[in-house]
Amino acid sequence: MKLFFMCATVFLTLNLNAQETQYQYLSGKDKDHTVTWDFFVNTGMKSGTWDKIQVPSNWEQQGFGTYNYYKDTQNPEETGQYKYKFKVAKSNADKEIFIVFEAAMTEAEVKINGKSAGAIHQGGFYTFQYNITPLLNFDGENLLEVKVSKQSADKSVNNAERKADFWLFGGLFRPVYLKILPKAHVDRIAIDAKANGSFNLDAYTENAPLGSVLKAQVQKISGEKVGLEISSKITSVENATKLKGQFKDINLWNPESPNLYQVVVSLSDANGRLIHRMKQKFGFRTAELRPHDGFYVNNKKVIFKGVNRHSEWPESGRTLSKTLNVADVKLIKEMNMNAVRMSHYPPDPSFLEACDSLGLFVINELTGWQAKYDTEVGTKLVKELVVRDVNHPSIVMWANGNEGGFNYDLDYLYAKYDNQKRLVIHPWERFNGTDTKHYPDYNYVVNTTLYGNDVFFPTEFMHGLHDGGHGAGLDDFWSMMMKHPYAAGGFLWSFADEGVTRLDRNGQMDIQGNAAPDGILGPHREKEGSFYTIKEIWSPVQIAMKDLPANFDGKVLVENQYSFTNLNQCSFEWKLSNLPNPAANNQQSLGASGKIKGITLSPGEKGFLSIPLPANWKSSDVLYLTAFDAFKQELFTWSWAIKMPAAPITNTANSKSKINVSETGKALTLVVDGISYQFDKKTGYIQNVKNIKSEISISGGPALAGVKCELKEFKHYASGDDYIIEPIYNNEAKFKVKWIFSSGKTVKLDYEYSVSGEVDFMGITFNYPEENITGMKWEGNGPYRVWKNRLKGTTFGVWNNDFNNTITGESWKYPEFKGYYSNVYWVTVKNKQSPFTIYTSKKGTFFQMLKPQKAAGATNNNTTPAFPDGDLGFLDGISAIGTKFQAAEKLGPQSQKNMQLNYSWNKGSLWFDFK
Repeated sequence: MKLFFMCATVFLTLNLNAQETQYQYLSGKDKDHTVTWDFFVNTGMKSGTWDKIQVPSNWEQQGFGTYNYYKDTQNPEETGQYKYKFKVAKSNADKEIFIVFEAAMTEAEVKINGKSAGAIHQGGFYTFQYNITPLLNFDGENLLEVKVSKQSADKSVNNAERKADFWLFGGLFRPVYLKILPKAHVDRIAIDAKANGSFNLDAYTENAPLGSVLKAQVQKISGEKVGLEISSKITSVENATKLKGQFKDINLWNPESPNLYQVVVSLSDANGRLIHRMKQKFGFRTAELRPHDGFYVNNKKVIFKGVNRHSEWPESGRTLSKTLNVADVKLIKEMNMNAVRMSHYPPDPSFLEACDSLGLFVINELTGWQAKYDTEVGTKLVKELVVRDVNHPSIVMWANGNEGGFNYDLDYLYAKYDNQKRLVIHPWERFNGTDTKHYPDYNYVVNTTLYGNDVFFPTEFMHGLHDGGHGAGLDDFWSMMMKHPYAAGGFLWSFADEGVTRLDRNGQMDIQGNAAPDGILGPHREKEGSFYTIKEIWSPVQIAMKDLPANFDGKVLVENQYSFTNLNQCSFEWKLSNLPNPAANNQQSLGASGKIKGITLSPGEKGFLSIPLPANWKSSDVLYLTAFDAFKQELFTWSWAIKMPAAPITNTANSKSKINVSETGKALTLVVDGISYQFDKKTGYIQNVKNIKSEISISGGPALAGVKCELKEFKHYASGDDYIIEPIYNNEAKFKVKWIFSSGKTVKLDYEYSVSGEVDFMGITFNYPEENITGMKWEGNGPYRVWKNRLKGTTFGVWNNDFNNTITGESWKYPEFKGYYSNVYWVTVKNKQSPFTIYTSKKGTFFQMLKPQKAAGATNNNTTPAFPDGDLGFLDGISAIGTKFQAAEKLGPQSQKNMQLNYSWNKGSLWFDFK
């Protein structure tokens, strides 16, 4: 009896397995798991002889063929031929066997055992398949031959895909596999599961006899059944069989709570015997555009905080992996984004699966960069796009091409294959009740806010390039966009720099001048400064407090900018910290800290979060507050300096030394506490410093940034035990300088000035040779540099950066070293001579560290902001940065030049420690 049950169990298991769809991979599954095939390329690298290649891959990244960007200018007739031998088990001889290509770039001709598998497939980003059952040899080996052409015989395919602002690769870059099914089977399903619990499933079957029964059982992902099984008889072999149900107490899908279910669909004969069974994940959610109102998901108005993403990795081109796709989704969410646009082609299935499970809205897009497919080929490709991806709850709309790549005759087809009838848009065009204008300037946003009638969400804006755009200007843009009565957010361009390591150039990274370095991240996902600016601006928990008020009592005004989540699902942590001084090697020391439960605030509401600060909290240097989402992921950490900048501790020498003064016709030299200071009597500037270790080549200051000042008189005199150097300048800015030298004390510099009108920057500068600088340590905001229109995203603390000459988007060692830094209390300039420290006297002081180089690929000065002539600056105002297409002044209030009123004075003090 026991043996009988064991045999029955084994038979049942085998029987069920036979009724599941089986997959036999002929290639590997991703860039990290490949299979070797035979390969021949007709032009370019390693051409003219048969060789081996890894599949899936883009053949350029395997050392074959020719690299092209934007259009096939070199070797346009490049083709690759693949061969691979495989076996199919005899037990599958009674099945239907399909060969599936998840993508072939661009045109693929497939043969099995020397015979054509079907029509040549045109279109490089789409999944296609052939029924190869009659072509197979079940008694031995089978030969698969694939000829892949970069150029299609269809001109519209080339115009849509291969005259486009991205890399144009070739090859079988996604997996190839056999799909083995019973003769009668469920071919595909389309699910429409709405927020009200209604469930509608369209099932398409092949070879299923009339009277067969389709059943659907909704389950939790764990397998637990949800509700009753629903069923329907097949009454037509041509049309879909519809199954309908209604479910209660379901958990809805949204990016903040990406709740997923699965449905098991079974095909049985009239006698109830199981023929075929399949499983599909889905989510209950409703997505809809409400004209002259907004975009709604589950009856909640949503704001897209999105980015455009290319599917690319430097070493493997468009051949990616599940691990990489999941990591990209996590990086997008780490920036507090909730949406991603597939620019400009459908991605790997695993990327969409990650969007489903981790939570991102998706715009899925038909290729057509700025030219369209013709109707014949486009009709086929729309079907392939929608049929493959229709069941992803993350997809909330379809994009029928991009920027003029719209074939209007294809618009109706999306609804033919999508029973959810999701919105179809034309990115860049006013269409279907939407205004998706690309790269609007600030005035466009102002005007459309006042007069626009369409739901407004630019599908590309803030075009990043060389550290411009993205976070720079976003604060103003976003504030104004949210004033639009029909706002639905927007999508930044773009996620990551499109850099490719070229095997014909010894692995050199190629970003095609200014065409491809548009990312918030580098090619290997290195984080630029804008990453953190976006993270703060788009945090669903918003705190607007810039500085601690004098009467701060621990209460912080918080706004809930989630769409679905109450802040009682979040949590907070706070901590006080004391920061090390410049000479200390130790890290900051933490003081009191604590955790706070989230407060009850519905989306859109404001309220106060109370931090239980101890009585002595003002003795600390900085207060940090971190918000976490319901999954314990950090949303953002805010920081506030508690104390004002302070003069350094006085040198406590037992006895004061005499200040020695010597003078020539050109220079004045002071020796104080063994340190020599030399001043140029013609300019009034410090010229050189020497301590017991070395000469320190600081010179040329303090100079008034951007203002030419003529020395009128070089005054210097003793004042008690002190010695004063006071250059008098003849200039409209009324620039005043006073050096105070005191034995046993750090050198002090007092300065004041008044400038009027519009200026790029304001403050004082010094010169110091760049070749001597090795790094900097500072107390202030960091670790990234800032621009006038990108101040958010930094954290107050003590930071230590080594010198680099990173040009954003052309090299990727971050944080960039050269540039402006905000709210600097003190800075130690590390160098090859002798490190020295300069202290500031007021909050909000900007520090200039050298001048970034202009990017070699830059074709304009939009992303090359103005800098003072000096090397080290202490500034009250700095310059803004523009985007790829727009100068800074087009990006809103924070991007304008600094406006200084007449008779408005700027005063400050610096202390110099050269020991």
